[in-house]
Amino acid sequence: MDKMFGDGIKKFVLMGIGAAAMTVEKSQQMVDELVKKGELTVEQGKELNQELKRNVRKTIDEAAEKKEAEEKKEATLEEKIAMMSAEELENLKAFIEKTEASPKTEE
Repeated sequence: MDKMFGDGIKKFVLMGIGAAAMTVEKSQQMVDELVKKGELTVEQGKELNQELKRNVRKTIDEAAEKKEAEEKKEATLEEKIAMMSAEELENLKAFIEKTEASPKTEE
């Protein structure tokens, strides 16, 4: 279960990075078109591209920080479980089994 949770976070972060990369690529194409049409100067185009790169770098850094925070939270959950009594662990196991057995609804 822990591995599935970690994989989900990893996929989410990678999706965000991929979306950001696609956005930058598409935005750079648009800037290049504007420069070709004369609606932007080459210098303005370079400045826009640099700003886009900074924004993507910031987004990637924020996603990495979020992933790191989730990993810390996960470790904290493991610590809490380690401190549970035998009765609390049995209750948790029963709850998990009940949750896994119940039908899932799609949102």
